[in-house]
Amino acid sequence: MSSSVHSRRSFLQLAGTGLAVSGLGLVPMAQAATLPAPAAPGAAGPVLLNFNECPYGPAPAAQAAVRDIVPGSGRYLFALAGDVRDTFAAQEQIAPDRVRLYPGSSEPLNRAAVVWTSATAGLVVADPTFESLGDLAAARGATVERVPLRADGAHDLRAMVAAAQRINAGLLYLCNPNNPTGSITPAEDIAWLLAHKPAQTRVLVDEAYIQYSDQPSLIGQVMQRDDVIVLRTFSKLYGMAGLRLGVAAAHPDRLRELASLGDNPVPVTALAAALASLRDPGLVAQRKAQNAQVRQATVAWLGKRGFSSVPSEANCFVVDVQRDGKAFVAAMAERGVIIGRSWPIWPQRVRVTVGTEAEMEAFRAAFAAVTAKA
Repeated sequence: MSSSVHSRRSFLQLAGTGLAVSGLGLVPMAQAATLPAPAAPGAAGPVLLNFNECPYGPAPAAQAAVRDIVPGSGRYLFALAGDVRDTFAAQEQIAPDRVRLYPGSSEPLNRAAVVWTSATAGLVVADPTFESLGDLAAARGATVERVPLRADGAHDLRAMVAAAQRINAGLLYLCNPNNPTGSITPAEDIAWLLAHKPAQTRVLVDEAYIQYSDQPSLIGQVMQRDDVIVLRTFSKLYGMAGLRLGVAAAHPDRLRELASLGDNPVPVTALAAALASLRDPGLVAQRKAQNAQVRQATVAWLGKRGFSSVPSEANCFVVDVQRDGKAFVAAMAERGVIIGRSWPIWPQRVRVTVGTEAEMEAFRAAFAAVTAKA
């Protein structure tokens, strides 16, 4: 498609579908209005284990950077965005012209649906996976082929490539680690995908949870190929879900296609927090280890009680509750613990975000109470 087709107006007109484009993906407007709000600092409230947020918030250095920049936030401070871009690019060992910043990674994700899918260019996704891209592509008339995950939680890339060939896919979406499962797709499988996918199919790699994982990033591929787009976010491990900063890494031609829908400056508070986070040498390792310890302890506790989980390398996991998932989520909420939902393909499995040790203690107590009643 030419850039003239990708008007900002066409992007904004998607509001008419009744969907809210947000960091949560595409959420029905009525549902967005009823989402639980967190308690005020120091106040009692529900335990929120539903949106894969980092329970620790921005790093101390990031919080200080936000406070320091507020007095100057009456200016756009465009140079700060360049500092964040260059620092990120240097750490990932890619060229700065392969990096573009957005207010959260959901924005380039949604733009990708507009740019690379249509009534004649389909989309291939795993099932279950993060649904924003598939929902938006379907709203635009694209054929969306959902391929079930393998039993180990990995993307079935051979089946996804076959689907891409069948529907003339403009885009194939790979979330690794996957949301909602936290499961990983091995590097050798991804190498096979890149070698065998249809030539016209772009590969959009969502690495929102990569810092929690032991898996290698695909971001270096953007220096070698023009058909791979890698997304990163500061919403997860860096604890900046509400501050909103995401990164799209790709060949400059692909970045220009994403940018053809218009531009908007990133908030300087998010930029300041991101730069401080990137410059914190121990932050990623510390939070990765902290998350893994709490996650593994919780999954082990569930396993001892006969409830299985898909192997996860993220700050979430999916557990088989052996009963209707929607009813289970409601029962947990009655006990003050808000967990994620189930998916149509897995109606008895629910997603749980990994919280603090205290939050997961509350989760275990509520889980034991709900399952004891059955």
